[in-house]
Amino acid sequence: MNGMITVTYKILCNADLNKKISMQELLSNEKVSKAIKSEFAKGVRNISLFSNDNDASIYVETEKKLHTFEVSKDDFADILVLAEEDASSKKLLKKDCERVELVDIQTAS
Repeated sequence: MNGMITVTYKILCNADLNKKISMQELLSNEKVSKAIKSEFAKGVRNISLFSNDNDASIYVETEKKLHTFEVSKDDFADILVLAEEDASSKKLLKKDCERVELVDIQTAS
């Protein structure tokens, strides 16, 4: 195959936070509820918070810097290994930060 692939990845650490919170869980939290009411309904009493969308979620995760590199389309099967090698050559891998997650793969002709 001809062409190149642009690979974007990030480094994962053991202490990273990655949590999914449902809207129901968020609104049922007393501190969150109080903060929303005091910000958006000052001076109003008997306010209830609810969500019509049962699937709505908020993701709380550690913000990561994205790294990119290019490889030949022939190397598609080895992209993860090549991303790990790229991270190693750039000295991005450290103690407790030794995993690579592929974020995006884009082909160019």
